[in-house]
Amino acid sequence: MRSQCSQRILMLRPRAFGYNPETAISNSFQNLENDLENKANSKAQAEFDHMVKLLRQADIRVDVFQDSQKPVKPDAVFPNNWCSFPGKAKMILYPMMAENRRLERDPILIESIQKTLRIKEVFDLSDYEKQSQYLEGTGSLVFDHPNRIAYACASPRTSLAVLNALCHYLNYQAHLFEAFDRQGKAIYHSNVLMNIGSEIAVICLEAIRDEMERKNIIDRLEQSGKAILEIDFHQMENFAGNMLELKRDSAKNLLVLSEKAFKALKPAQLKSLSKNLELLAIPIPTIERLGGGSVRCMMTEIF
Repeated sequence: MRSQCSQRILMLRPRAFGYNPETAISNSFQNLENDLENKANSKAQAEFDHMVKLLRQADIRVDVFQDSQKPVKPDAVFPNNWCSFPGKAKMILYPMMAENRRLERDPILIESIQKTLRIKEVFDLSDYEKQSQYLEGTGSLVFDHPNRIAYACASPRTSLAVLNALCHYLNYQAHLFEAFDRQGKAIYHSNVLMNIGSEIAVICLEAIRDEMERKNIIDRLEQSGKAILEIDFHQMENFAGNMLELKRDSAKNLLVLSEKAFKALKPAQLKSLSKNLELLAIPIPTIERLGGGSVRCMMTEIF
């Protein structure tokens, strides 16, 4: 059976981080604040470097690649949206909604990654962009690997056609559902409202308005052997759903989340998560506020 968690991740150090107006149209988590925008890239680089240091100290293998100076790519710190590594020397490239995010699939960077990871096969879905259909990697998708299920909430960034193409390639089952924030706007990425670990699924169930869809996802998670830890809208808005469990050989698995998410969780929730996991809370305020993504978005698993 395939492991739910990887022991190795890819991260991309930003060179031009900042507020991206193209993605803000569908990402309500982004906030343009002048005080943060000032020297945003240097602040984001400091947060990134500190995160890498903490992960390596926790015995996680981190492959760091550098974003190129030009063209400007304000969201390059979130590589999990355009690539993934499902194992067996394979790489998947994903179609991106924002035109300036498509620049992140830089051929020189991809070649460097392929050499480092010894990639032999690339499954490229990016041609779907010509049909205005998108699937933004493990932002759009939350995988249950042992049970071969791909969960995805429908949004302008998540197309059923591309989801089906990916699931056919991976031999996974697609579980598409609808989820909305408290203002009634479709949630832009699945990984801000849910995370699936080896034993626990964290999910904002109140974002799934349809009672039957909510019941179906609860049933499927429980049938897959996952204990459900429910978070509310406030916690989701503070990125408590945007976490990632990583595998370690010599200690408890590591649950990586942001400091903001950690502070939003209640003591009973933290106790449940800490039972079989070591929690690593990382401060990334600039990246969260301007970029609208958190720690999970910064880590691309390498299986």
